[in-house]
Amino acid sequence: MPATKGGLEDVVAANSAICDIIGPQGKLTYRGIDIHELARQSSFEETTYLLWFGNLPTRQALQDFTASLARHRRLPEPVLTLMKDFPREATPMDALRTTLSALAFYDPQAHDNGRDANIAKAMRVTAQTATVVAAYEQIRRGRKPVEPDTAGSHAENFLRMLFGAEPDPLSVRAMDLALILHADHELNASTFAARVTAATLADIYSAIVSAIGALAGPLHGGANEQVIKMLQKIGEPSRVESYISERLDAHQKIPGFGHRVYRTEDPRATHLREMSRQLGEHTGNLRWYDLSRKVEEVVMEKKHLYANVDFYSASCYFTMGIPIDMFTPVFAVSRVSGWTAHILEQYADNRLIRPRAEYVGDKDVPYVPVERRERAAS
Repeated sequence: MPATKGGLEDVVAANSAICDIIGPQGKLTYRGIDIHELARQSSFEETTYLLWFGNLPTRQALQDFTASLARHRRLPEPVLTLMKDFPREATPMDALRTTLSALAFYDPQAHDNGRDANIAKAMRVTAQTATVVAAYEQIRRGRKPVEPDTAGSHAENFLRMLFGAEPDPLSVRAMDLALILHADHELNASTFAARVTAATLADIYSAIVSAIGALAGPLHGGANEQVIKMLQKIGEPSRVESYISERLDAHQKIPGFGHRVYRTEDPRATHLREMSRQLGEHTGNLRWYDLSRKVEEVVMEKKHLYANVDFYSASCYFTMGIPIDMFTPVFAVSRVSGWTAHILEQYADNRLIRPRAEYVGDKDVPYVPVERRERAAS
């Protein structure tokens, strides 16, 4: 057998036309289009269309796609009832995982694996993930969920449901940008989990639940939560250098820095850094941006590590007023578009994903009858 690689690092496990990462150059593309162009000019709806269908839509196709996504935002009433019965201590990720699984009960096409049915399900699950996350935030605060609107963008509607008020234009732009930047990232842990499940020809909902389970881990979707907690602990720019030095001396990682693939700046961090600054200026509170910049400067000086997407998404979300334990569910609101794109691609040219393991245990061990085991132990 070939030599093993821990964490499957650099092992090519699939052919895909969805996303390309050129780590040494810090380049990320969706369907061949540079992420910088999409960040500056596109929208989440247009980016999702690109991921699913492989090309940018015409004006009419985009209008139709956006309207269709908006029509599928509403949750079945039994699902809302289920969410209201969740224990109050249930985390938002626990609630998201369970609710997405339950949505399959109310989808008449849940087990239809035809191409058209799968696209329809991808539309529903992408639209409804945002509604689930926002509804649970209201429910756990003891409030009635905000009804989704069929007007407005996905980002605007999500923020309206999340906060129960009309969002300001900069917050809408910030959320739309975050949704674009987080939409896909090749075979990350959650996407790979989704493809492994889809490769068994399980339904889309099962594959999405697998992805959510992988995303819940602190080494994947939870990283930006750790970033903001670190910033809160540091508190002031004057404490940055000593804090970072202490962690590095203790051989502890600095959350939000370094990446398995990129060897230069994560191109997504470029845009979120600027958005963090704009949001800070807009709210009159640059504390988290300034603190982030100081941390970034010190980590670069001491370890020559670049900030990744999680680092500045933390200060963006926190400045917008999003609760810390909602950061990872917001990630899912975006990444579900990429998960579904990969699931559709997996179904289109499927082969069961079944890798091997290099056995490193004992060999030729004789079986010892229980009587002899007991005598030996006495």
